[in-house]
Amino acid sequence: MEHPTGDSAPTTAARPRVALVVSAVKLAHEVEGLDRAAYVAGMLARAGYDVDLITSRFQHWQKSFRDVSDERYHSLPYRVVFLDEPGYRRNIDLARIRSHRRFAQNLNDYLARNRGVYDLFWAQIPPNNISAAVARFARDEGRPFVVDVNDLWPEAMRMVLDVPVVSKLLFRGFAADARTTYRLATACVATSAEYAARPDADRDPGDPIDKTVVYVGGDMDRFDAGIAEHAAGIEKDPDEFWVSYAGTLGKSYDLATLIDAVELAAPRIESACGRRARLMLLGDGPTRPALEEHAAAHPGARARFFGYVSYGEMAAWLSKSDVLVNSLIHGAPQSIVSKIGDYLAAGKPMVNTGESPEFTEKVERDGFGVNVAPGDAGALADALVNLACDPEGWRRMAERARQVAARDFDRKTSYVRIVRLVDRLTGTERAS
Repeated sequence: MEHPTGDSAPTTAARPRVALVVSAVKLAHEVEGLDRAAYVAGMLARAGYDVDLITSRFQHWQKSFRDVSDERYHSLPYRVVFLDEPGYRRNIDLARIRSHRRFAQNLNDYLARNRGVYDLFWAQIPPNNISAAVARFARDEGRPFVVDVNDLWPEAMRMVLDVPVVSKLLFRGFAADARTTYRLATACVATSAEYAARPDADRDPGDPIDKTVVYVGGDMDRFDAGIAEHAAGIEKDPDEFWVSYAGTLGKSYDLATLIDAVELAAPRIESACGRRARLMLLGDGPTRPALEEHAAAHPGARARFFGYVSYGEMAAWLSKSDVLVNSLIHGAPQSIVSKIGDYLAAGKPMVNTGESPEFTEKVERDGFGVNVAPGDAGALADALVNLACDPEGWRRMAERARQVAARDFDRKTSYVRIVRLVDRLTGTERAS
């Protein structure tokens, strides 16, 4: 069953129609989740396209069903089509796979009823079966298909379950759908250069595709507005040194080591530069109960768990922090994750434990932080102590962070490349 939120206007030569398919997206007033696809939909709509954002009635991050009659979903600059699926309680379980399968079936039914309507198809991967369904339909329609690579499945799944032979058999469906998606893509948009290169592994070397790298990024005006609205309500002792993490509390993120590192660093920071370290953890996820137990056993970190907060509140807390940590486990497949744009917009030094060659090089080249090997609490503690006790170095990195955010991660400018890509693929001429 589908639940459209607006009128279905006919395609005209002046207004090409775009189908943007994403099963999980934060919309309108929602607090939890990622809004990249919604931002793309809005930007394309403002650029003159008729945009249908086709998504699920099930809100992935809240694990609940949307009230699709809510007027706030009807006042967006694009039309939203909500498709049904049964939903699930955990991010990785068989119920989620079954739910995505039902969504894909409902998507196929919806597209079959709307043949000849769309001039361009866009889908995020993952989920792989959904992007593959869109790819096949675009091929049958003879229309361009853009794959937006946001994560790598099944590569990321092997972080949770990596058993020889068993994992290969279990994930072969995901691998097959990835091959279908990448082989049928007309163009690729990706959140890092590493992700943009991923389709090549499943394509003929003589069949290259248009690649556009656009970091997840954020809206710096909105980020700054959040600071203006909420910062005054946050009290901070000037003698405190806040180390903060914002994002999912999940198995790919090594927050236990971060807790250990802050506990190790705290007495050194206090004795060397007279400040009291404290760890702030903004976000939620499946590992939160275990992390709370770990933090209770390591009270020296003085860890505070916030759970999910609004975007504006998050911006304010990050802006009040002293150091922000991108904390990933060894072997994590993530490249340039969504939180990076917000971290940089906060204008604070970053400690990165991710191993992505692309991002570690960027940290060093652009000078907004330091890289530390994942899982090494001692090295991470050393980095925190050095930043706490080197105000000049801290200030230099903080300035560079804000500059890099404006140059590379502000969606107002960086996402223009997406509009230009869609213009090329639809043959849309635009005044320069």
